Amino acid sequence: MQEQTCLTSDLETAVDVAAIKTYLMALQESICDALEQEEPEARFHEDAWVYQQGGGGRSRVLENGLVLEKAGVNFSHVKGVALPASATAQRPHLVGCPFEALGVSLVIHPRNPHMPTTHANLRLFVAYPSNKKPIWWFGGGMDLTPYYPYEADVIAWHQVCYDICAPFSADIYAEFKDECDRYFYLPHRQETRGVGGLFFDDLNRWSFARCFEFVQAVGGGFLRAYLPIVKLRRDLAFTEAERIFQCYRRGRYVEFNLVYDRGTIFGLQSGGRTESILMSLPPQVSWKYNFLPQEASREAKL
Repeated sequence: MQEQTCLTSDLETAVDVAAIKTYLMALQESICDALEQEEPEARFHEDAWVYQQGGGGRSRVLENGLVLEKAGVNFSHVKGVALPASATAQRPHLVGCPFEALGVSLVIHPRNPHMPTTHANLRLFVAYPSNKKPIWWFGGGMDLTPYYPYEADVIAWHQVCYDICAPFSADIYAEFKDECDRYFYLPHRQETRGVGGLFFDDLNRWSFARCFEFVQAVGGGFLRAYLPIVKLRRDLAFTEAERIFQCYRRGRYVEFNLVYDRGTIFGLQSGGRTESILMSLPPQVSWKYNFLPQEASREAKL
């Protein structure tokens, strides 16, 4: 498929793919720079890769930091001859359509159990039905997964999420928060993965330009929400028992990402780069049979 940098959507709005790509690559750069400032020595390693059907990406991973045990911030822009099943399950009219997808996806696994894991991603899909206008939609969000939750951190996180949404609509914070709670849920455990945040899919309710503004608001809000928690919790003392509980709870993260996460499924179904797709998994994790926390403990509160 030929490079297309200016398209016309079904909403009669110019879709500047080149501008989206420029923004996402700059966002990846700024987030990596900010995270490296929290580390005295550890730095991101970058791998550039090429997608077999067209496009490619750059994966950046930081490992074995004093604060961040593992952090991955990936950019990709891939093209394909047909959308994979995970992308057409709710869009059967797009089966067999050529597509391109751009996105930034990040996961941060801190070393200290008092710091939460976090995830964020922003993406644009453009499908090209035969003899019809391209169809586009944005998706993404940001969510928080504590091991030892601090109520003030959770409130502050959601306050930023609310502030991101407020200029766009009085209702979308509640809507996208609810979507986040429902999406990051493990049915087989009957548990939420964390304390939520924002999640949106099929975002094309406004003009392309307005949707892009919202995506930029989310991208700009992520560090504003997460870095204050890092600075508050990074130097707290923790015990070996707390570290063991952190690794146990990371198991839930792995279960969700490998069984339910649409991004993981899309990447694997579309023949994406496996190392980049699975960079979201934590470096150390454990499973314990039928673990039950002590009654009234902080682990039980989680």
